[in-house]
Formats: sequence, structure tokens, C-alpha cells
Amino acid sequence: MKRILLYIMILFTTVATFAHSGGSYEHSDIFKSMQADDKAAILIVHFGTTHDDTRELTIEALNNQVKQVFPSIEVREAYSSRIVIKRLSERGIYKVNPLEALKLLHADGYTHILIQSSTVIDGVEMESLYKNVEEVSRLFKDVRIGMPLLYSPQDYEDVIKVLTAENKKDVAYIWVGHGTYDATTAQYAMLDYMLKAKGYTNCFVGTVEGYPEFDDVLAQLKASGLKEVVLMPFMFVAGEHAKNDIAGDWVENLKKEGLSVTENLQGLGENPKIREIYLSHLQFITTHRKVDIMEKKSIYEKTGEKITLEY
Repeated sequence: MKRILLYIMILFTTVATFAHSGGSYEHSDIFKSMQADDKAAILIVHFGTTHDDTRELTIEALNNQVKQVFPSIEVREAYSSRIVIKRLSERGIYKVNPLEALKLLHADGYTHILIQSSTVIDGVEMESLYKNVEEVSRLFKDVRIGMPLLYSPQDYEDVIKVLTAENKKDVAYIWVGHGTYDATTAQYAMLDYMLKAKGYTNCFVGTVEGYPEFDDVLAQLKASGLKEVVLMPFMFVAGEHAKNDIAGDWVENLKKEGLSVTENLQGLGENPKIREIYLSHLQFITTHRKVDIMEKKSIYEKTGEKITLEY
């Protein structure tokens, strides 16, 4: 019964998430395209963490949930952080990076690969994954990559529903993401904007290494007049940054402003509803193939018209 309910929740989220994705996908069932000797596998890619406590509550929780939804499919994992991989290996814990994982899948005879990353935004970690896949895609008959947590506008709406489920208007809620050095850091600002647009003027989004910065959040917080703050990581795992930067620098600096600060150091991956969004992305690519922009342009060039794609 639990598994049936999980399927229903994922199906509902899948339909809602991709109803407005702008014609990027066409229907293509990866399992129905397989021949008798083909083998399918799922690769879950995580940035990774050296913290055992949060690994169990986030990374392993998502891995196990995927295995429940796809009980007959091989499920493997990879870590994208080479630093984390190195530090874990020094403790006798061995993880492979995405490229190594894909080569192992090929060596084991797998022909159809579904990849889902627990990345929060479509940033440099996803770019790295795309490059890894491009390098070995010729080895497989079909490789599909699910979207990160935040991709389509509907994803943002779904995440906001989760974040604000227990919102109190007289309390300021601050989510601090990792951030990035390139233009994709704007996705954090988009989340902050959409929170405000939906009336959650007591909710703020900042980053450790990107935009919005601490001072940007502080300026908005002062303008709100709120004195009670709940500080949370907007990261899949509550690891190094959460325990040092957020629980350290951010808490200290907010308290210097005379604010009452409560820390809630739970990674996003600890929330079952957040994991359901990742699962919906994975479920979607089992029946849909992303159409490359150059593929679309080649058709436009011949017909002078747009092709009709689902969602």
C-alpha cells in the first residue's frame, strides 16, 4: 500500500512539474524501446559528503526511495566531488565519480541509463555531469538525464510549497544555498523573487558563495522589521557549509544585529516531499526524451515552423 501511494504522489508531481516546460520533450518510453538483450540501470549522482550523519538522512534516503520505486532496475550511485571522494577514501570509504560509474555500467553490459542528480540548481555540477555523459554516450543505446531540483518555473512553485508549509508570518525564514561563481547563481535570486511574489515577504534566500550574499539578505531582513529568525540550509545535505558557514558565520553575524536566531540544520534531502520532486524528474525521463536545441533548429530550417512537442 505504501508503495502504491508513493507511485501516486510521484505521478501527480510529475504531471504538475512538467505541464509548463515549454516544448522541450517528446514522448519516448525508454523501457518499451529496449530489446531482449538490453539492460537498464539508474545512476543517482550526488555531490557527496564526508559527514556520515547527514549522508544517511539524505543521500541514502533518496537512493533507497529510488530502489523502492524501481525495484527491478539496477540502481547505483556516484559522487561528483573529487575532494569528498578523496577524503572518504582516506577513511576506507570508496566512491566513484560519474564518469567512472558510467564506464563500469558499460563494462557490466548496461545499454540504457537513466541519470538523476540530487543537485539543487542547473549549475556547474550539472554542466560537469553533461560533459561526462557526452564523453561516453556512444557506449550506450540511450542515456537520459533528469533535471535538478530547480529547473522549470513549476519546480520553484513546488519547492516553495514545501518550504512554506509551516510558515509563521511574524518569523523571518532564511534559506542559505551554496551559490556559484557563474550566471546560474541567479536561480537563487529567482527563488527569492517568487517567494516574495507569492506573498511570503518574510522569506529570504541567500548563498555562501554566490548571489544573493549575506548583506543582500540582511538589507531585506532589516526592511521587514522582523526580529525572530529561523536559519536553514538550502542544500541537499547539511554538511561542511551548513555546519561551519551557516551555523557559524551567518548565525554570528545575524546575532550581532540584535536578532534572535534559531538554527534548523536539516538538508533538503531529509524532507520526503523534496525527494518526491527528484523522483518525479526521474520518473518523467523514463517516458520522455529531451529534444536537443540543434535538433529542433534543423527542423525549423527545413519547415520554417516549430515542431510540436509534449509539455
